[in-house]
Amino acid sequence: MTLTKRIIPCIDVDLDEDGNPAVYTGVHFEDLKYTGDPVEMARAYNELGADEFVFLDITASAEGRETMLDVVEQVADEVFIPLTVGGGIRTTDDIKETLRAGADKVSITTGALERPELVNEGAKAFGSQCIVISVDARRRYDEQGENYVEIDGESCWFECTKKGGREGTGIDVLEWATEAESRGAGELFVNSIDKDGTKDGYDIPLTTAVTEAVDTPVIASSGCGGPEDMYEVFTEADADAGLAASIFHFDEHSIEDVKQYLDERDVPVRL
Repeated sequence: MTLTKRIIPCIDVDLDEDGNPAVYTGVHFEDLKYTGDPVEMARAYNELGADEFVFLDITASAEGRETMLDVVEQVADEVFIPLTVGGGIRTTDDIKETLRAGADKVSITTGALERPELVNEGAKAFGSQCIVISVDARRRYDEQGENYVEIDGESCWFECTKKGGREGTGIDVLEWATEAESRGAGELFVNSIDKDGTKDGYDIPLTTAVTEAVDTPVIASSGCGGPEDMYEVFTEADADAGLAASIFHFDEHSIEDVKQYLDERDVPVRL
């Protein structure tokens, strides 16, 4: 049986100047601009045919604070599709509280990089299907990596970053992806800092390298500019799901249109 490819809208949530939760959209994880209300956007995407929904508290780790669980609860009340929540998750108690607030899965970046045992503990306590390891990757053109790919005639490797892309780790993405899988991660969420917000397509070399290195399902993220980019990441990089933000937030393309485009080109999707 052929598994359908999933189309996943994502909201990046932060606190505005008045301390209220708001959705922001940026480029390369910077230059964030107000986009909308997280609860209203969640309600809309649930009605518009999204296969899943991702809520990321984009400054929780960098600021050392907990995820906005009260907002997660409000979002969970509006969506009846799988909900993944990330940001500021460092312990199994954090995982438990996030799932209790209504999340179906948790996305972990910094907490897992700083203490990889968290992946094992989370998978054992809650099941691998609940543990999504998010990778915020950036290209490096030096000799510090473990695995290299050729891009436009140059050799580069992909580095894991943490705290919302603010800090490098020196950890090779492919080394970390295989380790996270072996520790029990049920899914990998691959973000490209180089492609984030550009709308010029997913990072195909990055996504391909990860899908070839692991058997765990891979969500491709960052850079989607339209249905053709979804088609490319599914057919060339073999991603299991395509995540997008800007094209859906600003009504440049609808989820329905994207699925129709893919279906007409024999990519299996849930219509």
